Amino acid sequence: MEKQQILIVDDEEINREMLLEMFYDEREAYELLEARNGKEAVDMIESNHRLVLIWLDVVMPVMDGYKVLEYMQKRNLLNEVPVILITGETIKDSEGIAYSFGVADVIHKPFYPHIVKRRSRNIIELYQNKRNMEIRLKEQELEIRAQEKEIRETNEFMIEALSSVVESRSAETGDHTRRIRYYTRIMANCLKENFPQYGLTDVQVDEISRASVMHDIGKIGISDTILLKPGRLTSEEFEIMKTHTIIGCEMLQKLYRNRQSEFYQYCYDICRHHHERWDGRGYPDHLAGNDIPLSAQIVAVADVYDALVSPRVYKSSFTNMKAFEMIMNGECGQFAPDILECFRLAREDFFNIMEEIKTLDFS
Repeated sequence: MEKQQILIVDDEEINREMLLEMFYDEREAYELLEARNGKEAVDMIESNHRLVLIWLDVVMPVMDGYKVLEYMQKRNLLNEVPVILITGETIKDSEGIAYSFGVADVIHKPFYPHIVKRRSRNIIELYQNKRNMEIRLKEQELEIRAQEKEIRETNEFMIEALSSVVESRSAETGDHTRRIRYYTRIMANCLKENFPQYGLTDVQVDEISRASVMHDIGKIGISDTILLKPGRLTSEEFEIMKTHTIIGCEMLQKLYRNRQSEFYQYCYDICRHHHERWDGRGYPDHLAGNDIPLSAQIVAVADVYDALVSPRVYKSSFTNMKAFEMIMNGECGQFAPDILECFRLAREDFFNIMEEIKTLDFS
């Protein structure tokens, strides 16, 4: 195993010899290097990557100690290699400047062997412990990211599986949930960019988009006679159909362990409240205004738009423009003014995405 290195930088040979002698007992543990000026020190710093401590004089020819510190500071080396500054200047003149660079310690001449050795050992241990802690924290960060990736992939699998089961039983056209995800992302991004008061972040936009595909999972609990009925539902059947919002939430509560996560809350809110309306005439809780979770308001528009532009057994599809006008005119229930403004701003994106989706193969 290669030895760690200590670099002694001083233009006075006698000072270098004194320091080398003080570290004589440490030669088994450290390789001792010498430099006669700052230029030689910089060359050694560049060519030696096992340095654990630098003893640096201030007043030297060619390049002084402060220039060496400037070099190390620009390259962020002072956080990795501790420097003990050697100076014959007064405390007032030297320490303020030295510590502003971030040196580990300042030793005033003349120096004493027991002080030199103790401070060197303490500083080396301190920096190595710090480095080991940083390495461990980095490893933990990588472990956490790997765990988050695994959890995310598990969530994605669960989402895809549940949405596939729903669509396999539904009378709606295939890939409805995937289209909802596209529309939701468009709306959420538009809201983030144009309405900063809501404070949406890129991460939240992504999570709301992923959670949107859970909006109809409760339809798993609706009987086939209603879910697959080839025509309009009666008022009694529609009341039963409306319970898919409650059924879906009950499923989420049973399936999802981490109910404190933001993603779970988005799933729950969207599942339960994507049929609520701004004027309180939606279901199941008849929420009104800002009592309706923002994520559910976003998905509500996406869901209605897709229902309008997609054919059903009881109706043909509307054109993109007709669907847009129906939503803006309140023919499909009332939506929040800001949500409608986002829908207006994102209209062309909705139209373009709908045309692109027609060319995609989701199988």
